[in-house]
Amino acid sequence: MPIKLVTTVAELHAESARLLAAKQGVSQALVPTMGALHEGHAALARAAVAQNDVVVASIFVNPLQFGDAVDLDRYPRTLDADLALLDAEGVDLAFAPSVEEVYPGGEPLVRITSGRLGEKWEGASRPGHFDGALTVVAKLLHYGIPAAGLPGSGPAVADGAGTRLPAYRAYFGQKDAQQLALVRRMVADLNFPVEIVGVPTVRSAEGLALSSRNRFLSDDEREAALVLSRALRLLEARAAAREPLDLESAVDLVKSQPLVELDYFDVVDPATLEPLAENCRETPFRGEALALIAAKVGPVRLIDNAPLNS
Repeated sequence: MPIKLVTTVAELHAESARLLAAKQGVSQALVPTMGALHEGHAALARAAVAQNDVVVASIFVNPLQFGDAVDLDRYPRTLDADLALLDAEGVDLAFAPSVEEVYPGGEPLVRITSGRLGEKWEGASRPGHFDGALTVVAKLLHYGIPAAGLPGSGPAVADGAGTRLPAYRAYFGQKDAQQLALVRRMVADLNFPVEIVGVPTVRSAEGLALSSRNRFLSDDEREAALVLSRALRLLEARAAAREPLDLESAVDLVKSQPLVELDYFDVVDPATLEPLAENCRETPFRGEALALIAAKVGPVRLIDNAPLNS
């Protein structure tokens, strides 16, 4: 069955309920996106389709998480291509609401705050970004909550009244590591009825993490940007060998590329995103951590990360 496009919350609820009933489904997934989809998003869709009976992908460019109106305006809108990609992966529904549908009273007066976890790294470079991102993710997660399942619908979650509800999962890419950590924290702290699934970063053959913004890189800038993944792989190899990470030398590698302007590069606790002490030259690395990096390459800000010994 080809993918169906819906643009209102009412249509989303009606169509997802119809599909769950038709498939006698026991699970529903949400894949939140801002469109301009690429192979990284396709990997999210594939994971969701493999693990769930009904899959919804949202396509919404959220104005709350753009600090610069110019950046918001130039963000690519490619709905037809996005629908084709999602259809090829077997996604059932595409939810592409208008700004007025998501924010019917204008910008919300009450928002989710990302707290201390959202004030560092990307949050320090882009103030307010994560508050806007979490606010829309919270709304999308609520929109995607599945209807009650059919009797005998298998491994579903029971609500307080004893009704059988389909399992509910949402899929996020690990490339946006800080956002993924914040979404998981929000879901845990505010008791959202959803399982958050992280999907590994998808890279080009050369190693560049796929991003909708990569299309703005020139050939020279794209080549220069590869230094980010090379520096991360250097730390991965040292961590796997239980060697000192020597973060300073990895930073120097990035700074040696003249087209790259480094913002931050550090090794942090995966849960708290606090820097670890094992970043020195002499101490062998034996724990688990997350290496985070962000840099501007030409006009494009890129982020990447690598789990160490996870």
